[in-house]
Amino acid sequence: MENHEQPADQNGQPGAAEHEVTVASLQAALDSAHIELDQLRESVLRERAELENQRRRLQRDVEQARRFANEKLLNELLPVYDGLERGLAVDTADVATVREGLSLTLKSLQKVAENHGLVAVDPKGETFDPEKHQAMSMVEVPGVPANTVSAVLQKGYLLNDRLLRPALVTIVKDAD
Repeated sequence: MENHEQPADQNGQPGAAEHEVTVASLQAALDSAHIELDQLRESVLRERAELENQRRRLQRDVEQARRFANEKLLNELLPVYDGLERGLAVDTADVATVREGLSLTLKSLQKVAENHGLVAVDPKGETFDPEKHQAMSMVEVPGVPANTVSAVLQKGYLLNDRLLRPALVTIVKDAD
């Protein structure tokens, strides 16, 4: 049987040749680790730079979206402006013509608002709902149940099913 052990010095320690081989292999491993570390640092720096670029792009896109979010709405409102300006430009119109023009302009405005999720709350005759209505006064109305909206002083509005403004109403109180 052959002996594959390295020769040892007098103290039982590995010999100088074996020590040099171990130092050389450790140095090679250390050099390799340094190269890998440098590559990882470079990779991390590139990824950080890419994340920063993405953050800046996203921030710029959000700012653009914020600046032009109302573009569609405002573009749809332009015919309403035009209608009002044309109506104001007419000097010889009678009350009926002005009223008809205002009515058409209001319908146009309502259509634009509805296209963007705005819904009027006009609760006359409905049961009072404190989530959508604000009671301004109470009145007695014979034959009408209590907590019924008897008059709408100002319409309320919902925007995409969320209350934008409550309807100001008068409600029927209990007959004492």
